[in-house]
Amino acid sequence: MAKPKKTPRPTAQTPKGFRDYFGTDVTDRAEMLQKIAGVYHRYGFDALESSAVETVEALGKFLPDVDRPNEGVFAWQEEDGDWLALRYDMTAPLARVYAQHRNDLPNPYRRYTMGPVWRNEKPGPGRFRQFYQCDADTVGTASMAADAEICAMLSDTLEAVGIQSEDYVIRINNRKVLNGVMEVAGLAGDDKEAERGIVLRAIDKLDRLGPDGVRALLGEGRKDESGDYTKGAGLGEAEADIVMGFMDAKRDTGPDTVARLSELVQGSDIGAKGVAELEEIAALLDAAGYGPDRIVIDPSVVRGLGYYTGPVYEAELTFDVQNEKGQTVQFGSVAGGGRYDDLVKRFTGQEVPATGVSIGVDRLLAALRATNRIGTTEQGPVVVTVMDRDRMADYQRLVALLREADLDPDNPSLGKIRAEVFLGNPRNFGNQLKYADKRNSPVAIIAGDDEWERGVVQIKDLVLGAELAQTATQEEWKERPQQEEVAECDMVEAVRRLLQKHAEHRQVMDKLNQ
Repeated sequence: MAKPKKTPRPTAQTPKGFRDYFGTDVTDRAEMLQKIAGVYHRYGFDALESSAVETVEALGKFLPDVDRPNEGVFAWQEEDGDWLALRYDMTAPLARVYAQHRNDLPNPYRRYTMGPVWRNEKPGPGRFRQFYQCDADTVGTASMAADAEICAMLSDTLEAVGIQSEDYVIRINNRKVLNGVMEVAGLAGDDKEAERGIVLRAIDKLDRLGPDGVRALLGEGRKDESGDYTKGAGLGEAEADIVMGFMDAKRDTGPDTVARLSELVQGSDIGAKGVAELEEIAALLDAAGYGPDRIVIDPSVVRGLGYYTGPVYEAELTFDVQNEKGQTVQFGSVAGGGRYDDLVKRFTGQEVPATGVSIGVDRLLAALRATNRIGTTEQGPVVVTVMDRDRMADYQRLVALLREADLDPDNPSLGKIRAEVFLGNPRNFGNQLKYADKRNSPVAIIAGDDEWERGVVQIKDLVLGAELAQTATQEEWKERPQQEEVAECDMVEAVRRLLQKHAEHRQVMDKLNQ
């Protein structure tokens, strides 16, 4: 009788294009999102958490770089024949939510949302199939004041998380202006829809591909470094020159840029309307104190998604970082959005104006870390070591005292002391300290038979110990003892004192790093 085949063990490996988030990945993100939510809330936006799954029909054909909705999303067919998919952004679900609940929502409706989205596309360095977005949108008003407000709020948001005004710029354009340029270039009409889509996506890749790469996509097409070929729009030289001239229309001042755009769209009504909207947004922002030092008109911004119908905007970080190849480059875009007046219409049959912005959470978090604007190492818990397994109840009593204590009795909002009991094998005390080191613990509590008899505990300053281990001489070890004995009743206060000293040291170091 043949032996049954063993079931092969699964490979412990993250699926291609996905990643796991540990410790500070999660806590740093939460800290940043809390600051962003504070700005959004201050502007009067309400939180919304919509379903991560939508019908393919609800998502619509608005994915970048694809022609069919289930080509770029993770989709599956239900037994009843319906196709469902994981959301690829936060805007398409908002259109469904607003259409479904519009009779119960205020008009205009202002909402913000945060969470993961999924795209079934080719992964690459820093390009994942699951990533976080943080959106804010206003639905139900055609006023350019809503677009100006989104740009102002985006500016305030960047500064709230630690980006200085000289380190970013928010660029604004208008898709109506680009539509006018395409009309002048002979790309108007339903029969040119495919070519217009390729042109939009090509322009949106200017910062990544450069002028030569964009021109190739405007023409026959382009092959990338991996050998993948992207079909071009098939424009002739003259038509491509008009489009490239549009991208090069930015001048030294906003009024000069607007004047140049007016020349490019001469003879196009839709183009002239787009130019007028840009002028209005610029005037509103200037009145609110957001000048060209932070927000500028830039024709090269088009945004790749097909649902934008008017103003579009993008936030770019202008400081230098090192890329994967060790080259010095500008950090680049971390947020973008625009007006999409036709998206809700797909559900209601009536035009519902809307505008909004989306922040790439992982990108912005990477920028904050690259410039030391957010902590990259989270302080771990105080570890209560175990010398005698039979006295586990006593160790649990110690850790409970720590967890119940405020970090600062004068400022309870800072929270309680974080602490845990070592739950591994207690035989090797050295392994317990190695565990505390791996947990980035600031303090260890030590109590054996002698300490229990005398009613004391040993408090070991692990931060000081790590510092001394780096450079200290034997004399410094004697002068700066890393361990002290205190009465059990004084343990909490002694730990609190050490944690406060460590916090003050981190604040000093953070200021020096900035």
